[in-house]
Amino acid sequence: MATCYRHPSRETGVACSNCGRPICTDCMTPTPVGMRCPDCSRERTRVVRGPSRPASEPTATIVLIVLNVIAFIAELGTGSTMGSGGNGTVVVDGGLFGPFVADGEWYRLVTSGFLHSGIMHIAFNMFFIWILGSMLEPAIGRARFVALYFTALLCGSLGVMLLDPTSLTVGASGAAFGLLGAAIVEARARGIDIWASGLGITAVLNFAITFAIPGISIGGHLGGFVGGIVVALLFQQLDRMRLPRAASLAACVALAVAVAIGAVVAAESATTIL
Repeated sequence: MATCYRHPSRETGVACSNCGRPICTDCMTPTPVGMRCPDCSRERTRVVRGPSRPASEPTATIVLIVLNVIAFIAELGTGSTMGSGGNGTVVVDGGLFGPFVADGEWYRLVTSGFLHSGIMHIAFNMFFIWILGSMLEPAIGRARFVALYFTALLCGSLGVMLLDPTSLTVGASGAAFGLLGAAIVEARARGIDIWASGLGITAVLNFAITFAIPGISIGGHLGGFVGGIVVALLFQQLDRMRLPRAASLAACVALAVAVAIGAVVAAESATTIL
């Protein structure tokens, strides 16, 4: 059980909704956006006038969804089909395939996460990303959200290279599962019951589908989920250390680079064995 950052002898399950530090009942200040610690409750929100978008709007989430839709339209224009995707030029040139990654086409670790195998595939993933992104992006900030998304995507690619490197794999599911893992960590840190919120049952149902239905990337889903959890825990730990947010972003980028290198090594090892 975490202890209050101002009263180390007091255990608590509640964290500040702004900085994430654990706080006891004496340190809680109710605000419209949740409980805040004494330090954050004294901060005043700077008012910016003009046509800028509200800070709570999930802009990065919208941009990522648009990029996925554009990529799917490109798939359709190069030979893929609405129903089952197929092997159009964009899918063949951008999908995740271990031997091609081992040959130096490292970009596939990222591009595969923006491609899909059919209309139902992209529709489900985009809905999933929209729901989770709308919750997470305002909570952790736009820059952190983008860093989380791409790190989880790369972790999903690593999972594919470890478990199924010789199958052509596409989909944003690794990133989506990463957002789910991070949302669970954030909810627990803020004292929210993951079962009452629906996050727990969502995870159980999605993993049940992952293992029950053939053709779904188990490695991609597991890798992304674990990656999202690790990134969220990393952010929270650095916040407790009261380091600037730039430090947490740098740490996340370093983790993403390490994961990408691991995926390339896994692809090369699998190709060597074959």
